[in-house]
Amino acid sequence: MQKMNRLVFGAAFAVLCSAPLPVVAEEKQIEVEIPENSVLSDGKLTKEELAHYAIIGQEQLVKLTEKATQEYTTGMQRGDKSMPAAWMLLDDGETVKRINIDGQTEQAPANVRILMYRAALKSIARRGKINAAVILYTGKVKEGEQAAALVIEHEHRLGISGNKIIPYTIEDGNVTYSQAVTKEKPFQMFYDDRGEVPGNQS
Repeated sequence: MQKMNRLVFGAAFAVLCSAPLPVVAEEKQIEVEIPENSVLSDGKLTKEELAHYAIIGQEQLVKLTEKATQEYTTGMQRGDKSMPAAWMLLDDGETVKRINIDGQTEQAPANVRILMYRAALKSIARRGKINAAVILYTGKVKEGEQAAALVIEHEHRLGISGNKIIPYTIEDGNVTYSQAVTKEKPFQMFYDDRGEVPGNQS
């Protein structure tokens, strides 16, 4: 089983809310898992140092998520077909790039494109070329209902992984976001997440 170091600390956490800028900072207690094979889990850093780097990871995710959400929202406002899209934060901690696999996904449905983005980001992440990655796509809040939501899959190499789900409406070409809900998700890009084995203490 993959071992995790668990940290809880206060930090500026990204919360997606109403347009035009759907990302704001909010002070919250954050629990971060550091996978055993992470760059921070070599036994050479104190918990205080781990917390410091975890805050850096959150700040980088805010930067990446804000840029990706603004670009994706612009496409929604133009009436573009809402297909999955992905962005990455390079290992310099500053440069944000959108991944373009359109030539390979021309006829692929949305769920297949998501899998292809995950595979592409995993390949780049495992070579240490990026610090963080996000995949954005839209879907229904509940099956059979009209309410729609933007989903942001996000991961950071410092041990952060989750899904942010933000209900939205479009009226007269303007996108309005509601309160976001963030849920944990298994690692799919930076690490192999084997999950917790019941009864196995490590």
